[in-house]
Amino acid sequence: MNVVVLSDTHAPRRWKSCPPAVAEHLRNADVILHGGDVCTADVLDELAAYAPVHAVFGNNDRQDVADWGAPETLELDLDGLRVGMIHDAGRAQGRLARMRRRFPSTDLVVFGHSHIPLDESDDGFRIFNPGSPTDRRRQPHGTIGLLRVEDGAVADARIVPVT
Repeated sequence: MNVVVLSDTHAPRRWKSCPPAVAEHLRNADVILHGGDVCTADVLDELAAYAPVHAVFGNNDRQDVADWGAPETLELDLDGLRVGMIHDAGRAQGRLARMRRRFPSTDLVVFGHSHIPLDESDDGFRIFNPGSPTDRRRQPHGTIGLLRVEDGAVADARIVPVT
C-alpha cells in the first residue's frame, strides 16, 4: 500500500491548487493522510480525486473541514498497520513517549502543526510529520511524506522535497 502523507497545506493562502510535484506522488497513492491545517475542505475534495483521504482537524481549519469529516484525532487500520492521527503533537521534548501514551494501540502516529519534517521511532513505535508542501517556514524545502505499508508494517518511510 502506497501512502502519501501531507499536513499544513494552508489553503487558499498557500495552496491555490495541488502543486505539480505533489500531484506526481498522489498519482501513485492508495490512500492519503492529511495531518490538519487544510484550512478549507476544497483541498480534501481535490485530494480525494487521487485516492481515499483521511484527515484530522487542525487549529487553522474552518468548520467546513470538520463538516467534511475531519475529527480532532483519528485511529485507522491501513493494511494491518495501526495508525493514529492528530494535528498538534505538542512540544518536541518527550513527544515520542507522549504520543505512545496518547495512542497506545497504534504502531504509527501521523501529525503536523510544526511544519518541521520528522520521522522518529523506538521499539516498533513511530511518529511521522511530513512537514508542509506549501509553507516551509524555516525548512530548506516544502515536503511531503511517503510510506509503503506491507504486511501490517512500514516497509519504507521517506520525507521528500516538493519545492
